[in-house]
Amino acid sequence: MTLKPKLANLERRIGYQFEDPALLLQALTHRSFGATNNERLEFIGDGLVNAVVAMLLFSAHPSLDEGSLSRLRSKLVSKDGLAVIAKRFDLGSLLQLGTGERKSGGRHRDSILADAVEAIAGAILVETDFGRASAIVSQWFVEGVASLDTTSTRDAKTLLQEWLQGKGYALPQYTVVSVTGEDHNQQFEVSCHSDVGDLVTYGRASSRKKAEQAAAHDLLEILINE
Repeated sequence: MTLKPKLANLERRIGYQFEDPALLLQALTHRSFGATNNERLEFIGDGLVNAVVAMLLFSAHPSLDEGSLSRLRSKLVSKDGLAVIAKRFDLGSLLQLGTGERKSGGRHRDSILADAVEAIAGAILVETDFGRASAIVSQWFVEGVASLDTTSTRDAKTLLQEWLQGKGYALPQYTVVSVTGEDHNQQFEVSCHSDVGDLVTYGRASSRKKAEQAAAHDLLEILINE
């Protein structure tokens, strides 16, 4: 099959037919192929994809806070998340790659596939407008949004707080026990204390926030398994 019918099949899969096919071809062209490539389209496509996914999540999960929504979005717009969409569209077989990238397996590299997804989104935005491009690109993520496990997005501190509040207990208290190491390589030890059984757990990590999460995780494990 020649390239033209392959691009037409791709347009059916992405839900948009380009008035200028050269724009789609550019979106599929890696920088290793030549000076005219998809990097600029990827730049604006990245912004569109993030905005579209944010709106989908905002509408689908009205009870989730900002942190949870951000973590869900990260899953969908990450290199791995976008590569899933690229493989659904069979972009690998259509990528325009330089000889080196082609020989080293660039058609199957998630980072290159993810960039191509963003570039296609950017190309649609260039040829249409934000409203239409958003409507088209949002369809790419509907399935992914529906299949997300929202229970795993909440961090340990949030889950611990919800567990304690649900049982009518006071919130836990976090205290920095020690900070050791040089400024560029510090280790924080934090305690997490709960009135439930007067329990105390400890977490160690390279930042206070991570240490608090570790301590909260351990305390939650104890409480749940009592």
